[in-house]
Amino acid sequence: MKRFLIASALAVATAATPALAADVGVSVSIGQPGFYGQLDIGGFPPPRVIYRQPIIVERAPANRPPVYLRVPRNQIKHWSKYCHRYNACGERVYFVHDDWYERDYVPRYQEKHHRKERDHDSRRDDRRGDHDNGHHDKDRGHGRDH
Repeated sequence: MKRFLIASALAVATAATPALAADVGVSVSIGQPGFYGQLDIGGFPPPRVIYRQPIIVERAPANRPPVYLRVPRNQIKHWSKYCHRYNACGERVYFVHDDWYERDYVPRYQEKHHRKERDHDSRRDDRRGDHDNGHHDKDRGHGRDH
């Protein structure tokens, strides 16, 4: 009976492990509400930043542009402990407000990104259409010659 209980417990633990592992691999990318990390500000209006002056943990070259980041509040307070997660310890960092990210950045980023996808898909469809039309016309012309 003892062996049966141990074997049952082991089977349950083994069966539950893949289900737990599947939940761990959640990924959030830029332009989504839960994203934290560096933002590309090019083409966007100036962001609302938390501090007027950039935060610098290590000496930062003055000739590089500053880095704009969205990070959790507790990481901002203890930035020297977290800057390595964002490869930003040697950068001039501005932290953007969450509401600016959600209200201004996300909608514009998604619109810009989706427009590029639509344009790309449209060009791909146009190329397919040109190729197909040329192919069909060639077949029709060849058929008339016989």
